[in-house]
Amino acid sequence: MNTPARLSAFAAALALVFGGAWGLGVIVGTPPPPPPPAVATHGGHGEAAPQQAGHSHGSAEVPSEGLVATAAGYTLVAQTAALQAGTPGELAFTITGSDGRPVMAFDVVSEEAMHVAVVRRDGVAFQHLHPKITADGSWRIPMTLPAAGVYRLYADFLPTGGPALVLGTDLFVPGEFGPVAPPESRVAQVAGYQVRLDGDLVPGAPSQVFATVSRNGAAVTDLEPDLGAFGHLVVLRRSDLAYLHVHAGDGSPPAPQARSGPGIPFTVEVPTAGSYRLFLDFRHAGAVQVVDFTVTTRAAS
Repeated sequence: MNTPARLSAFAAALALVFGGAWGLGVIVGTPPPPPPPAVATHGGHGEAAPQQAGHSHGSAEVPSEGLVATAAGYTLVAQTAALQAGTPGELAFTITGSDGRPVMAFDVVSEEAMHVAVVRRDGVAFQHLHPKITADGSWRIPMTLPAAGVYRLYADFLPTGGPALVLGTDLFVPGEFGPVAPPESRVAQVAGYQVRLDGDLVPGAPSQVFATVSRNGAAVTDLEPDLGAFGHLVVLRRSDLAYLHVHAGDGSPPAPQARSGPGIPFTVEVPTAGSYRLFLDFRHAGAVQVVDFTVTTRAAS
């Protein structure tokens, strides 16, 4: 079977599997949209990348994002000194160019010029932040890290005239470190919400996963847009914390007054087999909630 035929068969299978569940999701005043196409997505907040013959964006052939502090002439430089566990502090960093000077011009993507994720290296204590640039070119935002350990900082951005990048570096919180091993999990709870994750991650192939949100036992049908989508999913490979960021739906920003739920669809392409930590942001009743899952890939068919 040739490549187009395989992709068509894959899309048809996804439609059968998720067609029923998709019917649960509604946008107020409009009929439910069709499931998003199984397209490859950029690891950060950049636009979806088209498939090329013999090459799948996001496959094992593509360098994983967030693993290096320097790429394409840009460098992430953390200015934050050692933080104290549980004590309010400040995250500060710069993006420098090939001349070593702070870069000042960035394009706004998904309503922000800089998207930051911070997670401890054992895959817990995740935060999704949006710092602001200052006159000297540094990005700053208040931040509290809850416990001792080494944390991974990801800067996800699009410099004006440059490529979309995700750079990473480590932050240190001194003290006694007690690593956590998050168990396999597909159901998460926070603030009265329960979120179930359905669908399998298949390495090197577009995979549809579907989060369903309920609150106090009732389906949530009025999820609100946040940063241009009804949900954001950060996927981290547990072995090395390689980074992938996926928006809900087909990439078209919903209108501010639009509502959706209880289902949030994502098309994810993880690069390799293994265990992954998934962190979902969604907005409801004016507040952003974050839940996490631990999922192991299944074998490619």
